[in-house]
Amino acid sequence: MTDLKTRESTATDIALIAAFAALTVAATLIPLGFDVGGVPATLQTLTVLLAGAVLGAKRGLLANALYVAMGLAGLPVFAGGKAGFGVMVGPTGGYLIGFLAAAVVTGFLVERFLGSNPVKNLILIFAAGFAGLIVLTACGIAGFMVNVGLSAMDSLKLALVFLPFDLAKTALMAFVAAATHRAFPGTLIARRT
Repeated sequence: MTDLKTRESTATDIALIAAFAALTVAATLIPLGFDVGGVPATLQTLTVLLAGAVLGAKRGLLANALYVAMGLAGLPVFAGGKAGFGVMVGPTGGYLIGFLAAAVVTGFLVERFLGSNPVKNLILIFAAGFAGLIVLTACGIAGFMVNVGLSAMDSLKLALVFLPFDLAKTALMAFVAAATHRAFPGTLIARRT
């Protein structure tokens, strides 16, 4: 028999995962005004990394997996209102896979090293987000190469156009995540059991 505390914990986890998936959907609705190689610039990088930094590796992964699953199921949640498996084999496919990996990397690092010093936490969260960003960019480059047929160098050039904007989004994510951890110390990061 499941006790009340376990049921509440599971319900909280499900609510947080769904909320962060919805946040990523909302981030697709905020275009940054340019498109690179068929990949529109949005605020999704911020929400993907934020899910990992706030929820931890497992729940951050689940939030982003839910987002991708909604799009694959036909809901128009991908950038530009797109949906379906065809998006996975297009220019944005690598980035969508990268969302999963980036949340795990960011969440793993934050889970392992988050401490009590607010300044160190801010730096740590930015560094963890930057590591996640590297993984996300690598997946995006691989997507350009496999799905679009670009060379490694051309794929890298396209992906690097996003870098200044992605660094700004990573910095904003670090401030939001650090503030969240200060407001809710020890309650949002995935519980170690």
